[in-house]
Amino acid sequence: MSYVMAAPELMSFAATDLTQLGSKISAAGAAAQQATTSVLAGAADEVSSAIASLFSGHGLEFQAASTQAATFRDRLAQLLDIAGGHYAAAEASGASMLQAMNFENFGLLGLGNVGDLNLGSGNTGSFNFGDGNLGGGNIGSGNLGSNNLGFGNLGGYNFGLGNAGFLNFGLGNGSLEQAALENKISSINFGSANLGTYNFGDANIGNTNFGLGNLGDGNVGFGNSGLNNVGFGNNGIGNIGIGLSGNNQIGIGGLNWSGSTGWNIGLANSGNFNFGFANTGDSNWGLANTGSHNIGIGLTGDNQIGFGGFNSGTGTSGLFNSGTNNTGFFNSGGNGLGNGGNWGLFNSGTANSGVLNGGSFETGLFNSGDHDTGLFNAGSYNTGVLNTGSFSFGALNAGQGNMGLLNPGTGNVGIENSGTFNSGFANAGYTNFGLYNSGYSNMGAFDSGFGNAGAFNSGGVNLNTLTVGGGNVGFFNSGSLNTGFSNSGDLNTGFWNGGSVNTGFGNALTQPGTVSGIGNAGDHISGFYNIGSYNAGYGNTGEYNYGFENKGNGQGGSMMLTPDLSPNVGFFNTGTNGVGFFNTGQYNVGILNSGFSDVGYGNAGMVNTGFQNTGNYNVGYANSGTWNSGYRNSGDYDSGISNAGNNTSGGYNSSDHTSGFFS
Repeated sequence: MSYVMAAPELMSFAATDLTQLGSKISAAGAAAQQATTSVLAGAADEVSSAIASLFSGHGLEFQAASTQAATFRDRLAQLLDIAGGHYAAAEASGASMLQAMNFENFGLLGLGNVGDLNLGSGNTGSFNFGDGNLGGGNIGSGNLGSNNLGFGNLGGYNFGLGNAGFLNFGLGNGSLEQAALENKISSINFGSANLGTYNFGDANIGNTNFGLGNLGDGNVGFGNSGLNNVGFGNNGIGNIGIGLSGNNQIGIGGLNWSGSTGWNIGLANSGNFNFGFANTGDSNWGLANTGSHNIGIGLTGDNQIGFGGFNSGTGTSGLFNSGTNNTGFFNSGGNGLGNGGNWGLFNSGTANSGVLNGGSFETGLFNSGDHDTGLFNAGSYNTGVLNTGSFSFGALNAGQGNMGLLNPGTGNVGIENSGTFNSGFANAGYTNFGLYNSGYSNMGAFDSGFGNAGAFNSGGVNLNTLTVGGGNVGFFNSGSLNTGFSNSGDLNTGFWNGGSVNTGFGNALTQPGTVSGIGNAGDHISGFYNIGSYNAGYGNTGEYNYGFENKGNGQGGSMMLTPDLSPNVGFFNTGTNGVGFFNTGQYNVGILNSGFSDVGYGNAGMVNTGFQNTGNYNVGYANSGTWNSGYRNSGDYDSGISNAGNNTSGGYNSSDHTSGFFS
């Protein structure tokens, strides 16, 4: 009694059914062969012939693929039948050995095992796991050989179902001849029903194929027959594409025909080394060329370039050209002799290159002038875009001879210049350089006038910034020929001067050319912050003063405070005609004299000479009387010290007409 859980007769029945199915498919293919491989052309032109050949070629490729599929079905049916036979033989062998050995088990687990260390039922050999295995190290059922994993494998190190050979992975991999000889030559397949070596995929027959249903060696894809093909349905050697028949072709097969030996790329090419569609001949590039070495569309002959059959002109290349020596589409210009013709599309002029040029000798697009290069130029001899003037370079220039953008003037370089021979931006005038200048020969920004250099100048020949007038050098000057900044007037040097011919800063005057210094207001002034006329020094107010902080007229010194014409010499004299310091009287010479015609220090009387005399006509110190000489005499006509009497001499005399002391 056998415990093997398999039915070899079912595998045989499956092989028989597969054979019958293949016969029916082959009969259907034969019935459709005539209708699909001999399609008649709809008309007697090249395009109709190409379409008919396309479908006929696909029919031929279908018949070739059907033949390959039939071969695969027959091989698979034979393989299943052989695998079932081997499985039955393994079962019978195991049963006979069991009967001979009286089912003796040696360290076994299961029933009907023959050998050592088997686990299962009906195993013959050693280290088997499963049912009905014959050999060693098998895991599964019905394996014949060693170290197989799966079911019905024949050989060694197989993984899967029904593999025959060595190191196969999948289903039904192996060689019929090798399987019949129980050889291990068919090796290392991955997939299902591969026959050969190093195949990856399903139903490949041969070696090193990658894909499905390839017949041959080194194929990648589906249904290839031959060597080193890439794609599907290719028949030959080294083809890349679909349905190619021949060697070393690239493209879609069934469309390259009529004795082609190879190296066509594209569709419907007849010949060799063609690239494109429906070329007849050799080494053509393009569409529907007849001949050899043509590049283009519809050319007839050899070594042609362009488009044939549609040009009405002479010496043209392209389509729908009506002129002479034109190349491109729809060119109508170039009539006559001795011109180079047009190159491009829709050119109506002469010797143009580009698209829709209406002038002559144009290069670019939509130029209506002559000798233009660029786009949409309406003038002549322009280079750029949308120039309506002539001899311009740039874009949107409306004037003549401009270089830049949006220049409406003439001979300008830059942007939006409306004048003539300007350089920069938005200049109006002549020969300006910079931006927003109006006038001529200005250099800078926002200048109006002529010959200005800087910014915001108005007038002529100004240098620097924000100047109104002419010939100014500096900033913010208003007037002419000023040097510095913020001067208002003419011929000033410095800053903040008001008037003319000032030197310094902050000067304001009415008579030109008489002031130098800082902050002076008046005429004929030299110094600082003087107010008036004919002053020299600092802070003088009035006229004819010299010195410091004098108030009045004709003062000489410092801090003289008399308001009228009373000239003092010194410092801080408030009197008249004083010489010295702090004198408050008149005609005093010295310091702090408050009297009249005093000489010395601190005299309060008149015509005193000395110190602190309060009387008159005294000589000495602190005399309070009259006509005294000495020290502290309070009488009159005394000489000496502290005499109180009159006409005395000596000291401390209180009597009159005495001499000596203390009388």
